[in-house]
Amino acid sequence: MHSLPKRAMNLRRQSIYLLPNLFTLGALFCGFYAIVAAMNERFEPAALAIFFAMVLDGLDGRVARMTHTSSEFGAQFDSLSDMVSFGVAPALVVYEWGLRGFGKLGWMVAFIYCACAALRLARFNTNIELVDKRWFQGLPSPSAAALVAGLVWICLEYKVELSELALARWIPHVALAFTLYAGLTMVSNAPFWSFKEFNMRKTVPFVVMLLAVLVLLIGVSHPPMMLFSFFICYAASGYLMLIWRYFKSRKDETPK
Repeated sequence: MHSLPKRAMNLRRQSIYLLPNLFTLGALFCGFYAIVAAMNERFEPAALAIFFAMVLDGLDGRVARMTHTSSEFGAQFDSLSDMVSFGVAPALVVYEWGLRGFGKLGWMVAFIYCACAALRLARFNTNIELVDKRWFQGLPSPSAAALVAGLVWICLEYKVELSELALARWIPHVALAFTLYAGLTMVSNAPFWSFKEFNMRKTVPFVVMLLAVLVLLIGVSHPPMMLFSFFICYAASGYLMLIWRYFKSRKDETPK
């Protein structure tokens, strides 16, 4: 008599929520596609696939919370998907695109990025209940991936302009620096705003809407430049916040 309810409970434990995990699976596919595209020297689709993975990764958690379908399986699946889409894929894409010519140094820097992404995700998973949810500890792996993939995308988008300015020969060195910076910043203690405190229901001055229209127009006219500029500023914001906190603490400690 008691076997049926027990069997039903076991089946429930083995089942998974479909909707949010479909978004995670889509992000994983984008990361896999980016690797395949880079191996075939199709670098622009590879970079775009990483950005699509970011969008899907941002949606899966929100969909899970909205539909009350959050689960431990979904959290672990999301972390493994992030490792592929924002750890392995950007490292391989940037290596095939700009770091191969450096030989051993190139693949070492690509591996540093990949290893730092793994360490960043592991630290996030173990400290999720301990840190202030308003801030990320270290650069989030999607933002690090956007920094690397954005460089690839924007250099391909403005290839002619860069060639005319004779900057093309410096691009591999810039790629090396960006990849190393993104990797090490992921495992730093610099605080990066999580945007989780951003309240869309809060009233704002009318001028904010005008600024939003301006940003939207710039974004539509030059999507690669807009996205790349945003992620550069975001990747620098953590260190700026560290400097601000340091001087603020020094000021507070100064006797009045």
